[in-house]
Amino acid sequence: MTSLICTLQDHRDDVNWCAFSAKLLATCSGDKTLRIYNTRDFSELPFSPLSGHGYSIHCCCFSACGQFLASCSTDATTVVWSMVTGEIEAVMEHPGRSPVRICALSPDSVHLVSGASDGTLALWDFPSKQLRRTCAVNDTTMVACSFSPCGQVFMTGSTYGDLRLWDLDMNQLHAEKNAHDLGVTCCAFAPDILSGGQVVQFRLASCGQDSHLKIWAINKFSSGVYKMQLLHTLTGQSAPVLSCAYSSDGQLLVSGSVDKTVTVYDAKNAVLLYTLNQHERYVTACAFSPTSPLIATGSMDKTVNIWRLEDGCSGHGRTSSGRSKLLVTDWSEEDVSEWLAEEGLGGLVDKFRANNIDGTELLSLTKETLASELLIESIGLRSKLLRKVEELKSESVCSGIPDEFLCPITRELMKEPVIAADGYSYEREAIESWINTKNRSSPMTNLPLLTTLLTPNHTLRMAIGRWKTSH
Repeated sequence: MTSLICTLQDHRDDVNWCAFSAKLLATCSGDKTLRIYNTRDFSELPFSPLSGHGYSIHCCCFSACGQFLASCSTDATTVVWSMVTGEIEAVMEHPGRSPVRICALSPDSVHLVSGASDGTLALWDFPSKQLRRTCAVNDTTMVACSFSPCGQVFMTGSTYGDLRLWDLDMNQLHAEKNAHDLGVTCCAFAPDILSGGQVVQFRLASCGQDSHLKIWAINKFSSGVYKMQLLHTLTGQSAPVLSCAYSSDGQLLVSGSVDKTVTVYDAKNAVLLYTLNQHERYVTACAFSPTSPLIATGSMDKTVNIWRLEDGCSGHGRTSSGRSKLLVTDWSEEDVSEWLAEEGLGGLVDKFRANNIDGTELLSLTKETLASELLIESIGLRSKLLRKVEELKSESVCSGIPDEFLCPITRELMKEPVIAADGYSYEREAIESWINTKNRSSPMTNLPLLTTLLTPNHTLRMAIGRWKTSH
């Protein structure tokens, strides 16, 4: 489920772009200003709005640490702002003084690319704000740009309809002609890198005037050659699609359209999850928060809507048939007591109640806990109970719980799924315990985990919530 939590109505003209950092939201507009909000309560910062551009601001992006914000404008400049003071740190004039339509920072904030209406691209060294290289694509306007998650290549899109891949020396590595009929409007790399054998693969989303949102695989071979392959064409919107963005875990994809809708997709399976209809005019911008399940969407109606993605786990409940409609992990202490009585283990009810054993605790029981904590002395009784618990677990699996909803470590339905460095999803508590005791190896591959960073898998959590609601 997705809910609208607030609407920001401070801009006086079309909202052209939205960008999140870990703690801030930035929006820019045809009214020549940027507005900065605290994502905790979406209150505007004291130094907001930021005024310094002479004409409409088309795009803005945060540095990796969130300390700086870059914005570009029809006034032919890219301006860098301090997010500590709101002051201008630098003004970078685009070569040829053409209106700048797009700007993008590399994931490490070492490079910034700006693209202009005359088809020129400028590559800047961001720390020094010095121009490094330029190139041009004739007879077109650059309107889209995104860096790969490794930061070594970037993709551009133009009103001509092509997508072009470049390296940091401005060498064109690949050109996908007519990627979108009538023109590209936006493109965005997914944050994950897939590798196997001799191929490294990136995922890219692009959208355009053809009313399509497309997902591409970009394959880099050991020879250094890049090839693009169209994986999915998403047609959930009925008019030109103006913006698209991936979630920080790469699981979700959002897009905004001329038909006034916002669509949210399961990016891995190319499945439409939600269509949102609160804007009154074209939806020109969309962005995911990197730290919380929030989406910002901007529109020509001059507003920015903030949406919260709910996991759906609170939507299910007890039915007239009692616990039979609930997962064992959702059983109450009373449900456990009823189950014990039905299985001929009624003599344990008082002991279980005294120890507050609910469904989750029931599934975690071991021989040791039964003997040392619950003080069940009978070996036969302990064995019978554990056998019945194993049957419960088996029934849970056989009853149709999709295998991908089960934690690979505990084989139980996940409540807080996270993605580890090996690419697999686990229950947070289980993988954290594993990392702390298993010397940072992958439970699935037994190879070392390159990092212990765990990324919330919001898409999987929502899918589990929907499954629980329907079952």
